[in-house]
Amino acid sequence: MFTIGDFAKHGRVSVRMLRHYDALGLLRPARVDPASGYRSYEAGQLARLNRLIALKELGFTLEQVGAVLDEKVGAEEMRGMLRLRRAELETAVAEAAARLNRVETRLRTIESEGTVPTEEIVVKSLQPVRLAGLTAVASSFAPQDVGPVIGPLYEELCRRFEAAGVVPAGPGIASYEDAPDAPPGSVLVHAALPVAAAVRGEDLGGGVRIVELPGVERAATVVHRGPMDGVLPTAQALARWIDAHGHRSAGYARELTLACPEDPQGWVTELQEPLAT
Repeated sequence: MFTIGDFAKHGRVSVRMLRHYDALGLLRPARVDPASGYRSYEAGQLARLNRLIALKELGFTLEQVGAVLDEKVGAEEMRGMLRLRRAELETAVAEAAARLNRVETRLRTIESEGTVPTEEIVVKSLQPVRLAGLTAVASSFAPQDVGPVIGPLYEELCRRFEAAGVVPAGPGIASYEDAPDAPPGSVLVHAALPVAAAVRGEDLGGGVRIVELPGVERAATVVHRGPMDGVLPTAQALARWIDAHGHRSAGYARELTLACPEDPQGWVTELQEPLAT
C-alpha cells in the first residue's frame, strides 16, 4: 500500500488532484483509515490513474472519463484512442505552423515593400519551347495552395523521364491558367520540362502531354531566391514595377527554374510575367 503522497509521486500527479478524483468518485483510495482519514492506494490502481489522465488529455470531460473508465477500457483500445489523438494534435500543429508561415510571408512582404531592387527587373522576349508536362488543379494561386500541387507533379514528371531514359532539354518551366471547370479562383498548374523534337508523350507514359509553349514578345522578369512559399515579396515587387512603368500584365507569370538544390534555400527561380503589347 502507498500513502497518498507516495502514490501521487509514482503517478506523477499532485495530492490535490488525487483528492479531487476521490471526491468525484473517479479514483477511490483502496483504504481510508477510519480514525485518521488517511488515504492509502494500491499499485494496481496506477493503471486506472494512467487511463484517467490519458482520457483527460484526449479532451474528455471528467464526467465522460468516469463513464469510459467504468466500461473497463482495455489497454489496446486506449492505445488506439491515444494514437488517434496524437494524429489530431500533429495535424493541428502542422496547420498552425502553416498559418504561422503564411503570416511571416505577409509580414516579410510588408517589410520589403519598396526594398526589392527594381534594377533586377528586366524586360525581354521569351522564345517558344517544346515541353513535356503534367497538369493538376490548385484551389488558388496562393503559394500554400500551389506548392502541394506542383511539387508532386514535378516529382512524378522526373520519375517518368528517368524511367524512359529521357534527358530534359533545359530547366523546368511552370505555367498557370484559369481553371474554368473548377471552383472560382482555381488555377491549372502545369509542371513541365523541355524536350527534344524526337520525344513523344507516349514515351513518358499516360497523362504526359507534349505542348508548344508559345513565345512572348515582352515579359517583365525578376529572379527570386529561396523557396517558392516565400515568393510573394518578389512577385509583388514585380507587379508594382509593371504598374509604375505603365505596363499591363497579360497573364500569370511563368516560373523558370534556374537552380533547384536539395535545400530550398538555394533555389533560384526566374518569374516571367507577360506584358500586353
